[in-house]
Amino acid sequence: MPLLLGQPAEHVRQISSLRRHGGPDLIHVRPTTRRGETDRMDLEHFRVELTGYCYRMLGSGFEAEDAVQETFVRAWRSSYDDQRASLRTWLYRIATNVCLDMLRSAQRRALAIDLSPAASLGADLGEPAPDSAWVQPVPDLRVLPEDSAVMRESIRLAFIAALQHLPPKQRAVLILRDVLCWQASEVAELLDTSVASVTSALQRARAALPAVPGEALDSSQAELLERYCAAFESHDVPGLVALLHEDATMTMPPFVWWLQGSGDIAAAFATDACEGARLTPARANGSPAFWQLRDGRHFGLVVLDIRDNRIAGLTTYLNAAALLPLFSS
Repeated sequence: MPLLLGQPAEHVRQISSLRRHGGPDLIHVRPTTRRGETDRMDLEHFRVELTGYCYRMLGSGFEAEDAVQETFVRAWRSSYDDQRASLRTWLYRIATNVCLDMLRSAQRRALAIDLSPAASLGADLGEPAPDSAWVQPVPDLRVLPEDSAVMRESIRLAFIAALQHLPPKQRAVLILRDVLCWQASEVAELLDTSVASVTSALQRARAALPAVPGEALDSSQAELLERYCAAFESHDVPGLVALLHEDATMTMPPFVWWLQGSGDIAAAFATDACEGARLTPARANGSPAFWQLRDGRHFGLVVLDIRDNRIAGLTTYLNAAALLPLFSS
């Protein structure tokens, strides 16, 4: 397949589709001009932070990785002028343009609670929504540098979903200014606009961004997670309910169906659907997460939202087989 640099968004989606369905590896692309191994090493130095930026923009780990690869392809095929901008700024400019291209025809990704009211207990799950409808999880190691624990809040599922409410350019401004702490003048240069325009866009983005509750994780929550695992694996429903906020939510993408309230969640757990399942730890979206296994096979990825040392939300992604390449490679 040729590189369709004139149609970047479609090119990236074709790569993404092939990766998810086991197609040929088109991700390693060599430049047509020899720029040297040092240049490639320089670009690789920025892969994690660029992936984090693109993930916040796009809401999908797979699409974020594809966007970064397209960024590197464009960088390899372009001439970098170190007199005009730093390498980092230049790469962010390219990555921003790639993301904006991809977002032009994309629908807004969301969480189940954004798509429908809470279901009544016993309601049918309905038809699954396509992957493109959902904010997808991402492993921490793909998007967070090792020393950036303070940035974990900015990749929580709720925050990523909230970002998707913003127009793409406002989204970029807010991420660059409030998450990555760029100066207004730097963002203006990157977006080829004025400082006044950046300031205005930031004000509008902050005003429109829904409030996202959350708290930093700490070592005291280790006991909570141990109790959750023990209760889940022993099918101890009262033990699980004791760990939940009264208004906790439970969602299961790709289904729009979701529950709210510890009572309904307890009734759902009381069925035999989860009996015999096992959990293995993972780390996704700056949050505690667990792979749910049945008969030794990955069945789902559970991402927990913890507030006030209780579980406020359980999001179980049922497309575990599709997510495994992102978490294991």
